[in-house]
Amino acid sequence: MQTNTRKLKMKSEIATMKNVIRDPALFTTIIIVLSIVTLFIVIPLFRIMGSSFLFEGGVSTKYYEAIFTKAYNRLIIKNTLKLGLTVSILATSIGFLFAYASAYLKMKSKRLFDAIAILPIISPPFLIALSAILLFGRTGLISRGLLGMRDAEIYGFKGLVLVQTLTFFPVAYLVLSGLLKQIDPSVEEASRSLGASRSEVFRTVTVPLMAPGIANAALLIFIQSVADFGNPMVIGGNYTTMAAQIYLQGIGSMDMSGATALAMILLVISVSAFIIQKYYVGKKSYITVTGKISRARQLIDEPHIVKPIQVLVILISLLVGMMYILVPIGSFVKLWGVNYSLTLDHFRYVMDLGIKPILDTTVLALIATPITGILAMVIAFLTVRRRFPGRSYMEFTTMLAIAIPGTVIGLGYVLTFNTGPVVLTGTATILIIAFMIRSMPVGIRSGIAALQQIDPSIEEAASILGASSQKVFTSVTLPMIRPAFFSGLVNSFARSMTLVSTVIFLVSARWNLLTVAIMAQIDQGKIGVASVYSTILIIIVASVISLIRVIVSRFGVSADDIVL
Repeated sequence: MQTNTRKLKMKSEIATMKNVIRDPALFTTIIIVLSIVTLFIVIPLFRIMGSSFLFEGGVSTKYYEAIFTKAYNRLIIKNTLKLGLTVSILATSIGFLFAYASAYLKMKSKRLFDAIAILPIISPPFLIALSAILLFGRTGLISRGLLGMRDAEIYGFKGLVLVQTLTFFPVAYLVLSGLLKQIDPSVEEASRSLGASRSEVFRTVTVPLMAPGIANAALLIFIQSVADFGNPMVIGGNYTTMAAQIYLQGIGSMDMSGATALAMILLVISVSAFIIQKYYVGKKSYITVTGKISRARQLIDEPHIVKPIQVLVILISLLVGMMYILVPIGSFVKLWGVNYSLTLDHFRYVMDLGIKPILDTTVLALIATPITGILAMVIAFLTVRRRFPGRSYMEFTTMLAIAIPGTVIGLGYVLTFNTGPVVLTGTATILIIAFMIRSMPVGIRSGIAALQQIDPSIEEAASILGASSQKVFTSVTLPMIRPAFFSGLVNSFARSMTLVSTVIFLVSARWNLLTVAIMAQIDQGKIGVASVYSTILIIIVASVISLIRVIVSRFGVSADDIVL
């Protein structure tokens, strides 16, 4: 029986392969995509794994033994896990609070929540860390200026928890607000009509229904927290995490083998969380959450419920808003904490240093953006609409890229492309590829979600009428998923401009990037100059996103359909 099943399966795969080969455009596209995925995701990971087991020409577990036998290394792993779990709990809780207020409460200022959710996307990942130093550092506006504290200490675990929580809670908000709005209100109203109070309905109906979604959001934040490189480098102080240690050990101490062993452990932690999130928690049934809701929800307006939550979310919103506004203000202050007189000295200093990092980053991001957008839609099309050998490999590997920490990918590129047969280190090509690989999964997800909502019979009709796969994709599929394509473009540009963890391994004298230049200025204590660079970066990203929205409106796509 099993033998017959295997034979039938093999025959089916051979027939599928023959159909693919008969379509040269489809066959060539699949080969190109699989080659890109293998060369720039899979091989670098294997190079890291191989390097971590090499010692004096032979195979050894020496570097792994060193990690688990040395107290300092164990402490770094413990630090990373402790930070990830703490931030995951806090950020998910705040995200749920915002989502609940948005979906269930009758209150004003809800559009402010969406604006706050966008801020981390268009700004460098360590911007809040920079603001936290300006507010709560040794010369901080609040710590020194208002409270007169001389020994304020924002660096370390508490500072990291603060900045990562404020940076990542919008992720939970975006995930949970969509789910809460899809809960059928008739279920909760049935409980109310049976005599349950608001709190009982919340505890026994709403929270249980949302449990998989809450777990999903918590895992996503955990992955981002453990992989975060910028914040630990800026505000971590003596509290070292694995992502930062990989860079310090590999590039700072030139101990590449030790760094690769640590990178493998971080990769296992991150990918394990990703697999749990995608293949277990992510597929949990929400029962009544699925499907269309029967009618609009009657929003809660009892003051004793609305007022406390409203005050809390507005206070958090003001704190986040203040942190983002503080950086542009800091770029005009002469010496933060000492002399608050306004000056343009920091801007003059940046002009004297040269605008090369600004131009390099913008040009390379603009080159990477359309390539990433098209490639993401092609992969989404192949994943949803085509059957061919290697499809599952392509889908899993491209989505896995979102869980691979940036420092791991950066280290893998250094090991893979520093020597033959393909030498790319120090070139613009490797930076563009890094931009593409890091931002492509978001575009693929948008493309897959859009394609799953479109009836495939339209494309099948075009194929029956003789159109090739290339013609079907360019003339039928792509026009139907325009919002997803343009969303991918916007996300790709924003993420390319703000990427730091991967590219810090790849910059050179010939190609320097803005985020790396900002971190260098922070490292030298030049907070005003770092603020100038950060302000310029935000202005560029916001301007290009606005420009793309104007352009896409001419193609009949509403700006509201562009999802960040």
